[in-house]
Amino acid sequence: MMFEIFSHSYMINALLSALIIAITAPIMGMFVVSRRISLIGDTLSHVALAGIAIGIFLNFVPTITAITVVVIASMLLLKLIQTGNVNADAVLAVFFASSTAIAVVLLSLSTQHVNLWEILFGKSILLVTEQDLLILFITSAIIITTTVFVYKKWFIITVDQELSKINNKKPKDIAILLKTNLIKKFPEFKNIFIAEPGFLNIEFNEDFWQKFLNVLLNLKEKYGSNSSKKNRYNVEFVSANPTGPLHVGHCRGAILGDVITKLLIFNGNEVTKEYYVNDHGNQVKNFTLSVYYRIIEILHNKEFPKNQDDLYPGEYVIDIAKKIIDKKLINEFNNFENIYEQLKDVSIKESLELIKINLNSLGIHHDHFVFESQLFNNNEISSTVEKLKKKDLVYHGKIAAPQSKDAKNWKERKQILFKSTLYGDDKDRPLQKNDSSWTYFAGDLAYHNNKIERNFDILINVLGADHAGYIKRINAGVEALSNKKVKLNCKVSQLVKLLKDGKPFKMSKRKGDYITVEDLINEVGRDPVRFIMLSRSNDVELDFDFKKVTEKTKDNPVYYVQYCYARICSVFRNLNKDLNEEINFDKKKFYINYYERQIIKKLSVWPQCISISTQRMEPHRIPVYLHELATLFHSYWNLGKDNISFRFINDNKPTSLTKLIILKCISYVVKSGMNLIGVNTPNKM
Repeated sequence: MMFEIFSHSYMINALLSALIIAITAPIMGMFVVSRRISLIGDTLSHVALAGIAIGIFLNFVPTITAITVVVIASMLLLKLIQTGNVNADAVLAVFFASSTAIAVVLLSLSTQHVNLWEILFGKSILLVTEQDLLILFITSAIIITTTVFVYKKWFIITVDQELSKINNKKPKDIAILLKTNLIKKFPEFKNIFIAEPGFLNIEFNEDFWQKFLNVLLNLKEKYGSNSSKKNRYNVEFVSANPTGPLHVGHCRGAILGDVITKLLIFNGNEVTKEYYVNDHGNQVKNFTLSVYYRIIEILHNKEFPKNQDDLYPGEYVIDIAKKIIDKKLINEFNNFENIYEQLKDVSIKESLELIKINLNSLGIHHDHFVFESQLFNNNEISSTVEKLKKKDLVYHGKIAAPQSKDAKNWKERKQILFKSTLYGDDKDRPLQKNDSSWTYFAGDLAYHNNKIERNFDILINVLGADHAGYIKRINAGVEALSNKKVKLNCKVSQLVKLLKDGKPFKMSKRKGDYITVEDLINEVGRDPVRFIMLSRSNDVELDFDFKKVTEKTKDNPVYYVQYCYARICSVFRNLNKDLNEEINFDKKKFYINYYERQIIKKLSVWPQCISISTQRMEPHRIPVYLHELATLFHSYWNLGKDNISFRFINDNKPTSLTKLIILKCISYVVKSGMNLIGVNTPNKM
């Protein structure tokens, strides 16, 4: 029964025609799709339909009008696509729709009887004749054969139309052709060497490098900046709970955010550095209660509760309690509930002062502190939710149990939910709990709406490793609240592992035995902390080796870069010259050797490093670049021990003016780079 259909010739013809089309169509389709003209077949067929309709309407031969219209349309399409100013598929779509509309209108107005359904969709595939099948087979054979012979040319046209013009040449022949034309076009090129199979190695003229160094000398430490496009940025970073001093985990995020702002400002942007103070919620209440117990302990000699895991037992809490008592900020402490609000405010204030001291020790200063409690007091959360309601992005619904919890213990309850899935989130997010209190996410939405209303162009959030899963929902919120006009970029700062004697330190804020930023700086200094915290990409974990950052060797990158600058200063100091004084070229005596050329090449890519670091918000590229530049410099310096021609000073005189200029240029770039990452460049070491 299954094969009974093959007993009918019309079924065999239908299946064979479908099979031929299925084999042939993809062969042409891969080129068509790659060229972004996937609608070309449908478009031209419907253009032909419009031509037929014109012929029928005018009582003229439809075949002639169809061919004429298709030819004219093809030429016009080709012209529009070749301009490169418009999307090819978009042009085809316009022609497709327009042709169909013209055909339908003209055919409906025609006095002749026309089967529009048959014209648009054709006859049934079951009506395919043996003659139709033969024509289809011959056409398919022609297409496949043609493709075999011209595949290479079509492929190159698809990838690169310019390259297609010379596709019949060998790579080396193409290289020779390019070399000839490039030498003629660019006088900066001294020579071009061809390497197998067809690579081009370009050597610049000495004049080119002289002009480059002159540009660098004039720009000084501004070299590398690009202020072509200015935006208003809001960079929120650190934003640690105000329940104690910053620990090492916060330190990395703080430095990341600070350097991102420095890069943006360096490129001429307007930047607001912001700290969001989470002074609302259970962690604040527990912290305030901890301060209260310490006050009672001091005043009435009652032991601090040790069996409550939610409390903060760190010694800094004792210091805060003593300050509150000494300053007489609160008169009596008999009842916690009665003094909670007042004690909370003063406790948060004192804790925030500790955080500011930590940030200051890192060389970080914020422009603006925004308090979560202010958002509640100003009804900004409810107004933000109302804003979402007007956009029909809020509804009452139930959410499924989190994967981390036992589904049996989860009770579904109606909540106010934000339609975050419309903006790429995994699920809709609750804004209000069952007890009518706002969620943390609702408060965060209100804060970001506050940023949007302050007319920032771009928002940047530096988040801790534990907030990586939070990015989708807050991105969804910003898109919804700004109508996709404001861009939010979230950078996650991964964990830091402190190593000492090969063993890691363990940190716990609640237990009070964590390593603070102050502890770290007191141990190794600010410069190593900032440099090393930036030495790896923010999205990977970082090992901070105490021994490595205190060594005065090339294995200590911050020392190696600082020593590079100090050595340059020593050259000018020994020559009784000021590093900052102007130096002019002696064009007749300008000469650079191979090693100097490598250094200059490295200097030339500094703007690219700045550009990529800024665009991708990856400041770790800067210390990596500086270490590579310092390595080239020190290697060249060491060559002078065996060969006096490589020395910067001979017989208390500069070896050459060019060498001093190169040193000066290195100093500008090193100084600029170290300023960007907030690290000092000492004159002596």
